[in-house]
Amino acid sequence: MKNVTLKVEGMSCNHCVQSIEKALKEIGAAGKVDLAGKSVEVTFDENNLTEAAIKEAIEDQGYDVV
Repeated sequence: MKNVTLKVEGMSCNHCVQSIEKALKEIGAAGKVDLAGKSVEVTFDENNLTEAAIKEAIEDQGYDVV
């Protein structure tokens, strides 16, 4: 398992947290959103998932991974 922390812009409320965590779960990753820190800590199996796929899943929800 691999852990990465991504900076994410555009998050402002609990709905944002739920949206991102759900999107990550759907692709097989676990995410913990830090609204105050504007970041998402993601745990995933690097044999089954890439960082690019994780970034795409977050961006598909309308947020910017920087």
